[in-house]
Amino acid sequence: MKSTTTYQKIASHEAQKGSFDTCLLLYSGGLDTSVMLKWIQEQYGCAVITLTVDIGQTADNLEVIKKKALMLGAKDAIVYDAKDEFADLLLTRAIKSNADYQGGYALGCPLGRVMISHVAIKIAHQYNCQVIAHGATGKGNDQVRFEGHLTTLDPAIKIIAPVREWSMGRDEEIDYAHKHGIPISQTKELPYSYDENMWANTGEGGEIEDPSLIPPLKNILKWCTLIENTPSEPVLLDITFEKGMPVALNGEYKKLSAIIMELNKMGGAHGVGVFHLIEDRLVGLKVRGVYENPAASILIGAHQKLEQLVSTREENELKSFLDTKWAYLTYAAKWFEPVMEHIHAYVDNHNEKVTGKVTVKLFKGALTVVALESPFSLFNHNLATFNKNAAFNQNASAGFIEIYNLPSKNAHQVKQSNVLEKGGETI
Repeated sequence: MKSTTTYQKIASHEAQKGSFDTCLLLYSGGLDTSVMLKWIQEQYGCAVITLTVDIGQTADNLEVIKKKALMLGAKDAIVYDAKDEFADLLLTRAIKSNADYQGGYALGCPLGRVMISHVAIKIAHQYNCQVIAHGATGKGNDQVRFEGHLTTLDPAIKIIAPVREWSMGRDEEIDYAHKHGIPISQTKELPYSYDENMWANTGEGGEIEDPSLIPPLKNILKWCTLIENTPSEPVLLDITFEKGMPVALNGEYKKLSAIIMELNKMGGAHGVGVFHLIEDRLVGLKVRGVYENPAASILIGAHQKLEQLVSTREENELKSFLDTKWAYLTYAAKWFEPVMEHIHAYVDNHNEKVTGKVTVKLFKGALTVVALESPFSLFNHNLATFNKNAAFNQNASAGFIEIYNLPSKNAHQVKQSNVLEKGGETI
């Protein structure tokens, strides 16, 4: 259980033993936080209040989690329903910004950390807790996110990061749990760890960690059906957008959280939204994770195509750049960086005309946007059709080509003459 080196607390926001009597623990009910609930009581001699934030995780029985926390000695166990706040305040931003970090990751975990931090500060103030504990490791991104977000929202708050202090590995945590009678689902044979909310389910551990191994998806996937077991017929669905936001599914208007959770089921049944990501962490490590985000993949795919339909090429190029910047800032615990306000201002303005209906086909793990319509569509049938029409003046095309090609033609002639002088040739 003990590390070979003693952990040194050097940051001003790290809580010192004996300086407080109550700690708020961000509690998922999983292996890490269940072990630390017991560990904090032992090591810090303080009372622990647990906070479980409901942001649409489906695998968890929140009432069971609450009872488990109380059974393990929590002074109080709070379950906070933040599903609609999460969807309306943060996932709206993800959709409008076509959330994608390094190829398919819709940023469910980083966005979830923003929501949890927001709620945690609110609850800490209500219960007069000066210290918040989280379950992130010393090798991961979440320590940066939680501690950065929490201390930005309240600079007076102090932090405990037990996993960073105790330096236990996953096997040692499992042994500790067995020794102290802590019920857990992980075993050394099935060591996978999950972080889930309505926007994504992240799988780590076991074979996933080693890029040279093939992850056994049949043992890992929680939301999505294996491709070989998906339906043999595709499904078509219509998504209606207003100013960049999905407001209706197949003609039925619903709140965003309901649309997301329904699309998770539909997309998951067809194996849509599974990604094996080689990820660059904030702390400099390169790791692999298996991500399931079917609803996110569908909504972002549909939104992005509609956005392209109603925007000029220059608009689309700038938006793509800002989307990438938004994703990296979100991933990198920079949600409260002032530049995000500027990006959001542009994104909101850009999405004013992203209104219309998108038809998406789901089949064997693939999502394809097959039809779009919008009152702001820049597609002009009279200009684009290959049939005979009078709207496009083809007589002007040759003159356009001559002027358009002039810089390339001149540069190539200069290059060619110099190459020939030296006895060579080029293409």
